[in-house]
Amino acid sequence: MNNSSTHPEEVFGRDFVSDLNDREAEWLVSNGIGGYASGTISGIPTRGYHGVLVAALSPPVDRRVVVPALLETVIIEGRDIALSSLRWGGGTVSPDSIQALMSFRLEGLIPVWRYDCAGVVIEKRLWMDHGANVTRIEYLLLTAPGAVTLKVDVFSDSRDYHSRSFASDWRPEISANADCLNIHSGDVQLFARLDGAVPEVDGAWWRNFDLAKERARGLTDAEDHVHAGTLRCDLTVGQPSQLVLSVGQDAPVSASALQDESRRQQDLLRSANAISAPGWIDRLILAADQFVVRRFMHDGTPAHTVVAGYHWFADWGRDTMISLPGLTLVTGRPEIARSVLMAFADVLDAGMIPNRFPDAGTEPEFNTVDATFWFVEAIAAVDKAAPDGAFLRKMYPYICSVIENLVKGTRFGIQIDASDGLVRAGVPGVQLTWMDARVGDWVVTPRIGKPIEVNALWISNLRFAIDAGRRLGQPVATFEALLSTAIGGFSRFWNDERGYCYDVLDGPDGHEAHLRPNQIFAVRAATGALTQDQCHRVLAAVEGALLTPCGLRSLSPDDAAYIPHYGGDQTSRDGAYHQGTVWAWLIGPFIEAHLDQHKDPERALEILSPLADQLRIEGLGCIGEIFEAAAPFAPRGCIAQAWSVAEVLRAWSLIERYRGAADATA
Repeated sequence: MNNSSTHPEEVFGRDFVSDLNDREAEWLVSNGIGGYASGTISGIPTRGYHGVLVAALSPPVDRRVVVPALLETVIIEGRDIALSSLRWGGGTVSPDSIQALMSFRLEGLIPVWRYDCAGVVIEKRLWMDHGANVTRIEYLLLTAPGAVTLKVDVFSDSRDYHSRSFASDWRPEISANADCLNIHSGDVQLFARLDGAVPEVDGAWWRNFDLAKERARGLTDAEDHVHAGTLRCDLTVGQPSQLVLSVGQDAPVSASALQDESRRQQDLLRSANAISAPGWIDRLILAADQFVVRRFMHDGTPAHTVVAGYHWFADWGRDTMISLPGLTLVTGRPEIARSVLMAFADVLDAGMIPNRFPDAGTEPEFNTVDATFWFVEAIAAVDKAAPDGAFLRKMYPYICSVIENLVKGTRFGIQIDASDGLVRAGVPGVQLTWMDARVGDWVVTPRIGKPIEVNALWISNLRFAIDAGRRLGQPVATFEALLSTAIGGFSRFWNDERGYCYDVLDGPDGHEAHLRPNQIFAVRAATGALTQDQCHRVLAAVEGALLTPCGLRSLSPDDAAYIPHYGGDQTSRDGAYHQGTVWAWLIGPFIEAHLDQHKDPERALEILSPLADQLRIEGLGCIGEIFEAAAPFAPRGCIAQAWSVAEVLRAWSLIERYRGAADATA
């Protein structure tokens, strides 16, 4: 990205102010090891995944909701004024902070609330210690006509973040000392410390918290929480009071913690060299960091991986590899990309990387055909952006292993068809491509046969393997022969009658002619298997039927199987997941293909820019997973998705590169 006269501190200092009319818009903070804090502007927990502290006990997994909610109150001359809201079964909101809440903004990744309570003005900031299961909240009293007391009611749990808790005879072990509550819940020890506070132990169950977002997803929509106790302290104008919530360690109050986290985020922008980018791209550069997390290999070696999405995804092979260039290369951190690739290379088996990273005591799942192709694409992207001969030499044997296993055949019928050089894949009852929705025994889009994006990636992989092999002095004649055959076979995808490509060849019922976005990968220059006229016709078909302001539809509205709305129970949601639902991440390959064919960065920017609006809608400062296929394209799924953020960043980077090339030749 180009430099300008703007300093990183100025870019970082721009506030992101949210519209308070959407009091249930969601914020997210993460800690770099898989843990997070997330909730709504109002403080109302609307999901079972919400929590002020959701700790990753075995980074980046074994996530536990440890502090599901806080109830914060200021006491002014005997009057209680709520700083956070709660909603109960039946829809009653009590207490309600909406009258006191004046504004909500993001300072970098740090959410900031400002309250005006009868002339008492308070700011609240929330962040997490990077690399630790520690949430910090700073309360700063700006003005006050008299004495002000802060009361914080702490709710505690230790449940898995996918589950729910309900009242029973069980109670956590709670004790108090000095300004701290010490709470043992199962195998989790929580410390809740408020600077200068007087702690009060409770332990009673509070029942029937309403979870409206879960109701919309057809899931359990109520929960009970244990009220662990209360922390009270007096506030002094100009002197911040810090609440520290920590798991496994009694983290002390730190006067420098906020400055340390702000400095860390400023360094992220400097690393990206993004100082000429518009504000919304700055936001996404910071958001990208939330998905990059540490994990440890089986032998204890530290490595990195990618959380696919918040709130409910862990590190998935496909998502990780698609996201890697945008999350790490665009943001100037190729060393993290190499760390991720080495971690997945370490678990490569029969020429495949796992669909989900295997954790200790679990068996890896290799039920994906395309993740391994994306693995090779990510290696190629790193090699192009930050060449490192030693790294390429390390990775080249893995690339060769992928190709060799494809030739001889591997799991789930994945093999090169010698007759046309194309990759075939699939067995009944298993979903192998990224269109992987399944409900019980129902595979919604099985796509058994020869999927077009898989074969476009196969050709791109071969081109890179040949180029890398030549540079490393390795024989590549076998790869050249495979490439020649695959390019010849790829012509079979063209459907001249419809003017675009088949989605799948040689399926159980013949060729699949659904107009889906998968063919956009065949238009990229890295594939080079279609004629220029065919590329232009594919782009026209995809832009006309699939392009929306939020990404690409997964199926044309003209198709009989098209479903415009995504919602309801799991069967309804999964049935619509790839039958029209819009996916933001697909804007990346679309912009890439559009630039390759039309070389018009201004038009590409017009296509990309509407996604900036999404940063203000649900997952504030980020881009979510999916959107409904019909206007107004309401956001659905995860509020923050790695490949959505990554591919928008990569698309922006490609546009800037084309602009720079045009300026250089002007």
